[in-house]
Amino acid sequence: MPTPRRFPHRAVRAVLAASLAVTGLVAAGGTSPAAASSGSGPTAVVSMGDSYISGEAGRWQGNSLTTSGSRNGTDRAWTGSAYDPSRVYGTTAANGCHRSDGAEVKSATGIASALINIACSGATTENVFRASNGGRAYKGEAPQADQLAAVAASHDVKTIVLSIGGNDLGFADIIRSCATDYIVWYSYCHDDQQEEVDAKIDAAMAGVGKSVDEIRAVMSGAGYAASSYRIVLQSYPSPIPRAADNRYGESGWSRTNTGGCPFWNLDSDWARDSLVPQVANRLKGVAAAKGVQFMDLRDMLQGREVCAKASKQVSATVPASATTSEWVRWIDQNQTQGPIQENVHPNHYGQSALGRCLSLIHAQPSGNFSCRNTAGTGASGMYLTAVS
Repeated sequence: MPTPRRFPHRAVRAVLAASLAVTGLVAAGGTSPAAASSGSGPTAVVSMGDSYISGEAGRWQGNSLTTSGSRNGTDRAWTGSAYDPSRVYGTTAANGCHRSDGAEVKSATGIASALINIACSGATTENVFRASNGGRAYKGEAPQADQLAAVAASHDVKTIVLSIGGNDLGFADIIRSCATDYIVWYSYCHDDQQEEVDAKIDAAMAGVGKSVDEIRAVMSGAGYAASSYRIVLQSYPSPIPRAADNRYGESGWSRTNTGGCPFWNLDSDWARDSLVPQVANRLKGVAAAKGVQFMDLRDMLQGREVCAKASKQVSATVPASATTSEWVRWIDQNQTQGPIQENVHPNHYGQSALGRCLSLIHAQPSGNFSCRNTAGTGASGMYLTAVS
């Protein structure tokens, strides 16, 4: 494979976008709330936002090169004779919100009577705002804040956990561009993509801040005192490892055809050590400005990323396991095992780990924390570290 070089191919990238599309992130169908009163109904924890909390890629437990049957036990949609994504995503398999049965809030334990997921794959901050304040419906569903109003009326909401902003920044476009630069152009993506992020990040963070304000307005309108519930804003984990932690060489096609992680070393290091921290730090700033808790997930997948040396692909001789398998869905550019929108998201194992993170921070009434994994363990090995 030639040495990568730097030159723009924006027009051609646009043509290739459909074939390399990655995804997504948004929410459940809404109803008009009845007269609300704080603290009525069963206790509830609610997740809102995009694909990193909706449960996108929850169909998968590890990655396998086998394209038939259960894919060596990695495909949870396998019925024994066919594939039925609704076994994992329920009714949202049809509209693409992909709220999986093992999504973060669904994997959390001991935190509330009702665990309610109104996030949707592909959502932007505008899909969180109330319709009356600029919010937009998405994938046939009402804006998420309007859906929250219905939940707040029928439940005693204790915690609302929010993951949003990634689609405002164009995460899917970044992944697509970087993969295209590796597979097609043999050129780097980090320089022009950093410019794109820098141009968008202020507006994206303003949208995140407004999302928090919208949630507060809904809860206040439903009769909740500010002290009766919590909002937790979380950041994003890196789905790909640093170059030094990638088990496939940079040259040749193993990263693409075997590993499913087609990124140059420099681009991988930029994503892991520059982009993800930049976004996390800005989200932390929003959390501080709005007086909500912050959960830093930048290191949550360390060693469990797609192609990470510390993890293994599933095969006929290496079973799917939360302790050894990758916790991220690889890039399946030819869609031989499912829709492309699942690419580069925490899979069923990763979501179980995120659920443990949520359980842990739910037990902390205040303060900001990072959540990390313990090598060689499953979700039970997740732990929090306080951050200032």
